[in-house]
Amino acid sequence: MLGKRTSTASDDDKYQHKPMVMAEIGCNHMGEFDIAKELIDVAKTAGADYVKFQKRCPKECLSEEQYNAPHPVPANSYGKTYGEHREYLELSAEQNRQLYEYCKEVGIGYSTSVWDITSAKEIVAINPALIKVGSPSNQHFEMMAILRDNYEGDVHVSTGMTTKDEIESIVKFFESTGCAKARLILYNCTSGYPVPYDSVCLREIERLIKLYGDRVKHIGFSGHHLGTAIDVAAFTLGAVWVERHFTKDCTWKGTDHGASLEPQDLKRLCDDLRSTHQALTYKSTDVLPIEDVQRKKLKYGQFNKEEVAKAKFLNASDVREINCN
Repeated sequence: MLGKRTSTASDDDKYQHKPMVMAEIGCNHMGEFDIAKELIDVAKTAGADYVKFQKRCPKECLSEEQYNAPHPVPANSYGKTYGEHREYLELSAEQNRQLYEYCKEVGIGYSTSVWDITSAKEIVAINPALIKVGSPSNQHFEMMAILRDNYEGDVHVSTGMTTKDEIESIVKFFESTGCAKARLILYNCTSGYPVPYDSVCLREIERLIKLYGDRVKHIGFSGHHLGTAIDVAAFTLGAVWVERHFTKDCTWKGTDHGASLEPQDLKRLCDDLRSTHQALTYKSTDVLPIEDVQRKKLKYGQFNKEEVAKAKFLNASDVREINCN
């Protein structure tokens, strides 16, 4: 008899959520509103669930010295100073509102990473379904208080260049008002561009799940490596959200393009994650319906049942005869 198999609830908890792909445009629009819209279209076509931009007020999140210093890589700079470079790449609050509406029009989620209090207030006013806090800003509790207390959507927080104690402080900050389990998503992340494979540290996902799986809404993975195989592995380890930078052309001017996926890579990522999600199941029966034909045709003891049964009978007769003698 071909038995039916069952799995426990705990077996399935790890994979009950489909993978959610966050395609980070960031500043890869190069300060051009039309390119930002074009990249939204590319992400939608590739199959991403959300796009993400970045919003910052350069004079608020840079010191005067940083603002007036030259860009560390002049070939990537859009201004005479790093501050001018950052100002050039900024899209206004109104432009972000228009991008939010455009995302709704084409059928993809909109989000933004916020870096400072002014930007947090501007994006909260737009009221998207989720807002991201990047690794550089995850100890800016005054800013995160705006997201926690004046906003009802989910807050996604990356943990690159962050100590274990600092991660714990983030979770406790949201737990203090009872919203961590309902609204906080923590991302495993290594802050580097690009990150070599031996510094991705995927098993941090397991650690985050062990420590915070019952304290936050989900665990995610934000990658800055090359290729897409690592992201599939992150999902199989339990990351629900997978975030990757993407661009239309890795040779475009800017810091992030070189560590970003191009359109065909983003599509491969989305397709592979969803295929993997479909594959992460148990067999519902010992032999699946798709295997029946092959079993009958190829499996010893099935395609030659009569011969096997006859051989067994003859062997049994030989044994009886030997015993009788």
